[in-house]
This record gives sequence, C-alpha cells and structure tokens, in this order.
Amino acid sequence: NLDCGYRLDLVVADALVLELKACERLEPIHKAQILTYLKLTGIKYGLLINFNVPVLKEGIRRIAN
Repeated sequence: NLDCGYRLDLVVADALVLELKACERLEPIHKAQILTYLKLTGIKYGLLINFNVPVLKEGIRRIAN
C-alpha cells in the first residue's frame, strides 16, 4: 500500500512493479496506472500483465519510468 491510498498488486525485490489484469484488452488508463505506481515508489520498471488472452506472452507489456 502507498500512503496516498493506491494499492499495488505486487512488488518484486523492490525492483519491479507487477500490475495484474483480466480484461478484454489493455487500455491507456492501465498504462497510466502503472506509471503512477512507478513514480510514487521510485521503481524504474513494471510489467502490466493481462491474463484474459489466449497466449499469455501477448498479454505482457513492459513499462519503464
């Protein structure tokens, strides 16, 4: 949890933010959400993962701050 009320899905080794979704498609608001988490935590990299895809590899987006 961040002090400002946001809630991260998962942080790995204080170096990677994971934001997990199960939606029809990833929208720009999802990217904005993980970018906000990266800025607030000071972590440089994140993965936006959508599980609602036939092949999981297609649902993974790498985001850098």
